[in-house]
This record gives sequence, structure tokens and C-alpha cells, in this order.
Amino acid sequence: MTSMWAGDRVRLRAVEPEDWETFRSFDEHTEDVRAGDLVRLPRSAAGYRAWTEAQARNESEDELFLAVEELAGGALVGSVSTQAVDRRAGRFRCGIAIGREHRRLGYASEAVVLLMRFMFSERRFHKCGVGVYGFNEPSIALHESLGFRVEGRLRDHEFFGGRHHDVVLLGLTVDEFAARHPFDDVRPPEPVVREA
Repeated sequence: MTSMWAGDRVRLRAVEPEDWETFRSFDEHTEDVRAGDLVRLPRSAAGYRAWTEAQARNESEDELFLAVEELAGGALVGSVSTQAVDRRAGRFRCGIAIGREHRRLGYASEAVVLLMRFMFSERRFHKCGVGVYGFNEPSIALHESLGFRVEGRLRDHEFFGGRHHDVVLLGLTVDEFAARHPFDDVRPPEPVVREA
């Protein structure tokens, strides 16, 4: 059996309530969190449990927050998400976060491709955008390697760590994605023929 949610290294799955401890461990490295997000106030164990329970109940087909699970050992290694969904214009934004000990193993790129394939081929979106802090060169390089193109830079746009930082805007259209990751490798199942 094949699944559009699984690649060679990872699979995307719903967040489960018991994932709270792993997400808490990811947030403990504030320098890692800061590379893709703003540092949040410390959250209690009860707060993490409530948050993962809320994510587990999310039934949106467009505003997604999915766990990235390693296929080999079943470990939760990160998350992917979509936000700022605009159905009229056919665009959305995506985010990727991989835990420190799981980086540089190809998990992020595969997870993003799986998410893009779903949003473009099943939800009919036309374009995905991302915003990456200007100093986060590894994330910019990751997105460019997947076909995202730099579309602009918001100068001194976000404030944290005592100063302002640029945000690099990148975008990827469905055609640009399909040129690198053809949809024809996702084939519908063969029809079942039943004898009368």
C-alpha cells in the first residue's frame, strides 16, 4: 500500500495528544525556535497538553498543522503547517520545523514536498509563499532547492533579540512545483473489475 502522506524518509500525520512532550523538547532550544519564529513565554506541561489536544482536533482541510514522523524508527522529528489561506486567490503560506537532532537528514525537504503535493494536487491551490528571516541561510537554501524563488525582502521587519531583522519572501507556483515534482507519479488506483 502506498500513501501520498509518506515519502522515503518521513510521513506526515495528525498530531496526537501524547506528542506534547516532544513538542516541548523542541521549544526548549530557544535559539532554534528563534530561527523560524519568535520566542514564546514558557508553557506549562498542561499548556502543551492542551495545545496538542487542540491540534489533534483540528479538522480544517486548508489550515494544517501536521507532525513529521521518521519512517525508520517512528520518531516525531518536526512539523509542517499551512496558514494565511486565501481560497479566492489560490494561495497559502507554509512553515516547516525540524527538531535539532533530526536536521540535515532530508526530512524537511521531503516533508515540504509531501505537503505541497497535497495542497497543489488535491486542494487546487496555485501558489505557496514563505517568509524566512534573512539570517537563516539554511532555510533559504532549503526552499530554493525545492524550487521556491526569492520575491523580495522586508527590511528590518521583525524585532527580537534586541534588534530588527529582515524577512526574505519566497514563492512557489503549482507549475514550478510540478516541473520538479511531477504529479503524474501520483496515479489513481486501477479500477476494480467485478464479475457479474
